Amino acid sequence: MTRLWLVRHGPTHAKTMLGHTDRPADLSDTDALARLSAALPRVAIVSSDLSRTRATADAIQDGRPRLPDEPAFREFHYGAWEDRPFERIDGPLLRAFFDRPGDVRPPGGESWHDVLARVTAALDRYARHDDLIVVCHFGVILCLWAEAARIPPNDAVAQGVRPLSLTRIDWGADPLAHSVDAVP
Repeated sequence: MTRLWLVRHGPTHAKTMLGHTDRPADLSDTDALARLSAALPRVAIVSSDLSRTRATADAIQDGRPRLPDEPAFREFHYGAWEDRPFERIDGPLLRAFFDRPGDVRPPGGESWHDVLARVTAALDRYARHDDLIVVCHFGVILCLWAEAARIPPNDAVAQGVRPLSLTRIDWGADPLAHSVDAVP
C-alpha cells in the first residue's frame, strides 16, 4: 500500500484545453505554497515532466528527496483540442468527453481509460514507496480519485480540484484496497 499525496500544480490561468501544452505555473502565492509544504510528509516527491508541475514540486520540495520527472503523470493529451478555447471546440464530441468519460477520445487524444491505464502503470513502478508526493494535474487526480473511491468517471468529472490542492489516496496493488482520505 502506498499513501499518495496528490498535489495539483499551481494555476496557469489558461482558458483553454491545456493538457500536454507546456505552460508555466503562477507560483506567486508563497503563503499557499508554504502551507501546502507544511501539510506534506517528509517523503520523496515526483512530478510530471511539464514545467508547471516541476516548478510546483521545486517550490514545495523543502529538502524532500526529489525523484526524476515522470512523463506518465502528465495531464490528458487533448489531441486536436490541445490549447484551444472551449468555445472553439464545443460540439457533441466535447460534451460526450465530459458527460460520458471513459472511452471517448478527442481527435488524436486520450480517453479517461487511456489516462488511467498510463498513470496506474506508472504507480506500479513506485510501489516500493510507503508514502509518495505526486505533483500532477487535474485529470490525473480525478482519474485516481474515482478509481480509489470506486465511482464512475462521469461522477468524478464534476469534482473540483483547485490549483495547489492536496488529495490523499491509499493506493494498493489490489484495486479493492484503494481508499480516499481527502476528496478534491
